[in-house]
Amino acid sequence: MRIAVTGAAGQLGRAVVRECQALHDVVALDHHALDIEDDGAVARRMAEIHPNAIVNCAAYNNVDGAEDELLRALALNAFAVRRLARAAEACGASFVHYGSDFVFDGTATVPYLEDARPNPLSAYGASKLLGEYFAETKGVWFVLRVESLFGQVPGAAAKGTIASIRSRLTSGEVVRVFQDRVVTPSYVFDVASATRFVVEHHVRSGFYHCVNSGVCTWPELVRHLATELCVEPRLDLVKSSDVRLRAARPLYCALSNRKLSDAGVQMPPWQDALNRYVNS
Repeated sequence: MRIAVTGAAGQLGRAVVRECQALHDVVALDHHALDIEDDGAVARRMAEIHPNAIVNCAAYNNVDGAEDELLRALALNAFAVRRLARAAEACGASFVHYGSDFVFDGTATVPYLEDARPNPLSAYGASKLLGEYFAETKGVWFVLRVESLFGQVPGAAAKGTIASIRSRLTSGEVVRVFQDRVVTPSYVFDVASATRFVVEHHVRSGFYHCVNSGVCTWPELVRHLATELCVEPRLDLVKSSDVRLRAARPLYCALSNRKLSDAGVQMPPWQDALNRYVNS
């Protein structure tokens, strides 16, 4: 199988390339190799590659920045997705795109199912929601919603909230976390493994929540991470209402991965994922 991976230089892109290249012919495309904002370039490059699957790992991820750069967020999170989805249709390839928990408003009390009504609170969330709509093709397609991605991928810089927390813990600094936000984090290597599975196994097209199993608050996550790092955490617990951020965040962000499990992908518990992250 030939798999084209866009955004291949990023955290998730590198993990997907690494996961798939042992068994498949992977064409890794960073922004230098392919400008996904160029209609003609995308159409020509995909026609040349003629992939069996296109996996889009490119995204605009600056949640606060999107409030002032909406057009930029839409260009990468929405219109580039439509462009790639059309290219997948043209060459008969399956299409994989990654969504976000930020398409929800966070008013739930139990983990969101895939068919829950979206209601984004921010420009970033709105751009991701539009991209989800554009990802649907006439062929085989998947929107894998991920959340709080973490994982150190060889060759990629450590990035994301959990990487920042780990750095502060190991240096003995105070870690400021929201005590009222509930999450289901996603370990990039588990996401990459799930991605390969859905592409290989004729899974039914649609939306899937690709997060590790279990639910936690940020303080619970930080304390577990500190235990694995063998350090004593110094926490500064704050409420979301006490912190002024440019973009609103959903409070209850937990996603249910039951549908993905029913399709044959068993996502490990978030505690197990954190353990592997620390010991990798």
